[in-house]
Amino acid sequence: MSQTANNQSTHSDVDSDIHLDQDEKQRVGSRLSQNCLLLPVLALFSILTLLAISTVILYAYPESHQVIALAQICFAIIGIGLVAHTVHRIRQQLLNPLDGLRQWSKRIRSGDLDTHIKLPPRGEFSNLLQDINSLTDELHSLTDEMDMQVQKQTEHIADKSRSLEILYDVATSLGSAHSLDELLEQFLDTLMTLVDARGASVRLLDSKNMTRLVASRGLSKEIQEEDKLVSIDRCLCGKITQHGGLGIQKGIEACNQFLSCSVIEGECKELVVIPLQYQERILGVYNLFLDRPSKELGKDARDLLNSIGKHLGLAIEKTRLDQNARRLAIMEERNMIANELHDSLAQSLVSMRLQTKMMGETLHRKDIRHAQNEVRNLNTAIDDAHKSLRELLSNFRSKMDERGLIYAVNDLLYTFKQETGINTYVHCDDSKEHSGLSPAQELQVYRIIQEALANIRKHSDACNVRVLINRLPKDGCNVLIEDDGQGIEESEGNVTAEPGEHIGLSVMKERASAINGELQIESEPGEGTRVLLHVPASSHTQ
Repeated sequence: MSQTANNQSTHSDVDSDIHLDQDEKQRVGSRLSQNCLLLPVLALFSILTLLAISTVILYAYPESHQVIALAQICFAIIGIGLVAHTVHRIRQQLLNPLDGLRQWSKRIRSGDLDTHIKLPPRGEFSNLLQDINSLTDELHSLTDEMDMQVQKQTEHIADKSRSLEILYDVATSLGSAHSLDELLEQFLDTLMTLVDARGASVRLLDSKNMTRLVASRGLSKEIQEEDKLVSIDRCLCGKITQHGGLGIQKGIEACNQFLSCSVIEGECKELVVIPLQYQERILGVYNLFLDRPSKELGKDARDLLNSIGKHLGLAIEKTRLDQNARRLAIMEERNMIANELHDSLAQSLVSMRLQTKMMGETLHRKDIRHAQNEVRNLNTAIDDAHKSLRELLSNFRSKMDERGLIYAVNDLLYTFKQETGINTYVHCDDSKEHSGLSPAQELQVYRIIQEALANIRKHSDACNVRVLINRLPKDGCNVLIEDDGQGIEESEGNVTAEPGEHIGLSVMKERASAINGELQIESEPGEGTRVLLHVPASSHTQ
């Protein structure tokens, strides 16, 4: 152990000695390079001094003028040589390096980072110029590295821009489509153009665990018919609909084995299967038939394709919800029409049927006078039925003002006043721009007010009508419709009565229930009628 330690110590001492020797050599070399210019100058100064001394000796000893003259000639020749040598040294070690440094600076400013300064063999500037060349190499290396990083970032930004462009085009096609089929057709056209695909298709998952081909590009009609419905257990498309993720298949041989001919004409490098996903639910897949590997689309291609699948899945789900909403709206409207017809026209028809039966019995007895009375009653019933029908048609044809409930009610009461001559008053203690209700709630409130005014017109003999809409800060709004007419009989005012017991009251109640509202009717004979409606705030308006 001690011997090993001694050996290591000896090696470290030798290394330190070597470094010291190298440093010493560098210092000695530096001193020698500094003396390369100093020694000729000192020698020249010495020669000039000897010439001056020889001149003084010549005046002191004229008899030795030949020897002194010969010595002066030698000194002069040596001095001229020293001058030439000094000039050469100055040019080589000072002027040339300075000129090289100037040329290097010009080339660096022009962008030539490969340039170097020619090093003198020795001299004052040799080490300095060597350091400058080393700095130039480092600068060149840093510049190349920076250019490489800039190029990578530029390519990355270009890929991101291309991805955003694709997503924008897809979103545009999704937003401009009017139906699901049109949406999928536009989507495939846009996507094929942007990713340069040979073909594409969209398959949706149905309730029988089958994938149904709903749109395609580049597929023949025979393949479209033959591959219309596919079990989810057959191929890659079914696996993706079950488990999600992005599937990549080399070629299309695995698909062709189930078909009578090739899925797509020509050679296909890769089949890419992407799920159409809405939240955690997979609605189907879309396929891309590529002429090149999907890796060439860029390193962000996988995220881009998955994002497109989510966009399309959201659009498909939205289309389905819109269709369901339209279907429910039609059903609700049909129910309302049925209620209106049952409460008004159907009642009149029942009455006319009874009158017709009574008129037949009267004619059978040959009671002409009673038969004429029944005919007059029947004509009156027909006129009432016709009037009710016209009111129904007017109600269902009229649309609420797009500006909102307050404007619609103002217009409704203005028309009511013009047609009936009854004085009308509207009061709203909040802004006329907004009632605090959702559009669906506003429509039902408007229909309730419309029905209340129709009852006032037909039954009340009122002189004044007042409508108050009071918006509550956090709990929807209250609506009051009151008149100073003859009021409603107690049995008639029972809003819980079945349809047919009083025209319009049960319909008003059903409309209020449809928006979770509360409807109350207060009336006494000769004291007018008050219809009170409370509508809770909608979650969409809070």
